[in-house]
Amino acid sequence: MSIRRLPEHLVNRIAAGEVVERPASALKEIVENALDAGAQRVAIRLTNGGLDRIEVSDDGCGMDSADMALALERHATSKLPDDAIEQVATLGFRGEALPSIASVARLAIDSRVAGGEGWNRTVDNGQLVAEGPAALPPGTRVTVEQLFARVPARRKFLRSARSEYAACMDVVRRLAMAHPAVAFSLEHDGRRALSVQAGDAREDRVAALTDRALADNHVILSLERDGVRLSGVASLPTYHRGTGDHQFLFVNGRPVRDRLLVGAVRGAYADVLARDRHPVVALFLDVPPLEVDVNVHPAKTEVRFRDPALIRGMIVSGLRRALNEAGFRSVQQADPAAFAAWRLEPLSPTPIGAMPIFAAAGASSFASAPSFAALSDRRSSFLTPPPQARAEAASAPVPETQDFPLGVARGQVARTYIVAEAQDGLVIVDQHAAHERLVLERMRRAMEDAGGPGVAAQALLLPEVVELDEVACDRMEPRIDELRAFGLELERFGPAAMLVRATPAMLGQGDVQGLVRDLADDLAAYDSALSLKERLDLVAATMACHGSVRAGRVLSVAEMNALLREMEVTPRSGQCNHGRPTWVKLGHGDIEKLFGRK
Repeated sequence: MSIRRLPEHLVNRIAAGEVVERPASALKEIVENALDAGAQRVAIRLTNGGLDRIEVSDDGCGMDSADMALALERHATSKLPDDAIEQVATLGFRGEALPSIASVARLAIDSRVAGGEGWNRTVDNGQLVAEGPAALPPGTRVTVEQLFARVPARRKFLRSARSEYAACMDVVRRLAMAHPAVAFSLEHDGRRALSVQAGDAREDRVAALTDRALADNHVILSLERDGVRLSGVASLPTYHRGTGDHQFLFVNGRPVRDRLLVGAVRGAYADVLARDRHPVVALFLDVPPLEVDVNVHPAKTEVRFRDPALIRGMIVSGLRRALNEAGFRSVQQADPAAFAAWRLEPLSPTPIGAMPIFAAAGASSFASAPSFAALSDRRSSFLTPPPQARAEAASAPVPETQDFPLGVARGQVARTYIVAEAQDGLVIVDQHAAHERLVLERMRRAMEDAGGPGVAAQALLLPEVVELDEVACDRMEPRIDELRAFGLELERFGPAAMLVRATPAMLGQGDVQGLVRDLADDLAAYDSALSLKERLDLVAATMACHGSVRAGRVLSVAEMNALLREMEVTPRSGQCNHGRPTWVKLGHGDIEKLFGRK
């Protein structure tokens, strides 16, 4: 078959297929144009999920009639002042968005420059159908109606109005997150669905567009390296979601989707969050234009970095530094169901005849005439106060609560939870989860000491044999040297067993069998997917879990206070190695609510 030129209408449809996939992609292009025009306010109205109508109004610089005509021609743009395409600093520049949308829908543009007259231009599926004056304030209004109405092959692949609306909302949320200096509003079928004001702080804008609770449960990132600047907002490890849909990456103000972000965030949270949970993260990268290619995807949703290792390293180190600086912070949002359980269980009244002070008198009722001695005994029993709990004399003065953020230990509940009194409320600590984190951080410090031998080992009096299947032994054998650095000395003992000669000294007398089996399971699940550093962190976390104070162990007051003090100076002690909180606080206001005082 000979080569032929395609007709203009087919070329336009091919271009539209690259740029306009669904209402959300058309909306993205139009809003990006508004932002590039310097808009401080963007108002969006959708009908039927954008399938029937999309309207975007802005207060940007606007266009006159001549510019409007050029804007609807292919490869015409105001965003490249010269031929240096790699130096583009705007959100869009390909010059195909508006003509591509106009080739598959009815597109109307009303625009006015400051001090000029408004003008309208309407194109219906590639054909100019109307042009003339228009009344509107300075800025631009773009209306798209009946997208793909005359392209049934494309229309039938669109999803339901609800799904298309969700995609449009995601686009607007990301663009609003990237531009906190711009006010955004979104109406769907006449209902206001989103509204954020201009001038929000970045962390407030992210919280408003994801979850309000993030405002109290986040850390701030700030890092600069080799001309690249990283900033952003990340949730505490104890504030997480079941999916990774709340992780956002912005490069030079452009929302992008990149697998680099997923891997870097997983690495940064590897030892503070369970692998099936995901943090809320919004990261903003400012990269020199020559260091990033933003034109590798027609819709500009992907980028290519010249030095991806630098970017990944910055994300991991920036997140880890921010989490370390958070210290022992943890999510302090009490479960409403837990509070409801306190309020919905009223105290059952005790029958008077069953009260101990009457039972102790030795008679079941006052029916019989008692003797004087019996009456005296009964009066004595009635006047004697019931048994009271007494505090034992302290061997040392009780510390002042205001001296310590986590307070002073007052006791232990269910041999699992430490109860402490702080200046601003009541602190409850999960002793196993807290000590698990402390042991992990000790092991890390021992591994990171320059030139050190690693974690100290404690030789077993009698080596212990751990039976495993042959595949698990084959998997562990190449890791013997790595494990030795953690104080765990193993040898292959036949085809289906490992011999344990020493264990980490800081773990004490633990369950050697359980430790080795758990390590074998972890290596089977994650070994091939993790880097060496991530694998070592995984080993340390597994060992720490086995070496921590177990629930059910009675602790002395001195041990409890020592645990609290170490938590206050240990990074990331607000969550265990699996992302669960190690402590919660009931403020004085929360306690007053429980008793109806507030």
